[in-house]
Amino acid sequence: MPKEKKEKERKERRSVADEIDRIEEQRSRCQSSLERAEFRHRREQLLDEDRQALEDEMTIMNERIQKYEKELEVLRGENRRNMLLSVALLAISALFYYAFIY
Repeated sequence: MPKEKKEKERKERRSVADEIDRIEEQRSRCQSSLERAEFRHRREQLLDEDRQALEDEMTIMNERIQKYEKELEVLRGENRRNMLLSVALLAISALFYYAFIY
C-alpha cells in the first residue's frame, strides 16, 4: 500500500503535460520493442518454445501499449478540460477588466 501511495503522490506533483510526455515515451519504447520482436518473429526460424515465448512477449507488449493509449486518452481529456478552464478564466478576467477598470 505505501508504494501505491508514493506513486499517487508523485503523479499529483507532475503536470498533466509532463505525465503525457512520460507516457508517450514509455509507449514509444514499448512500440519499438514490439517492432523488434515482430521482425525477429518473421525473420528467424525459432523452436516452438522460443516462438511461443516471443508471441507471449508480443501479446504482453500489445496489452501494455493499449493501456498506455487509454491513459493518454484520459490525460489528454484532462488537459483539454484544464485548457478550457484557463481560457474561461482569462475571458472572465478580461470582462471584469473592461467592465470595471477601462
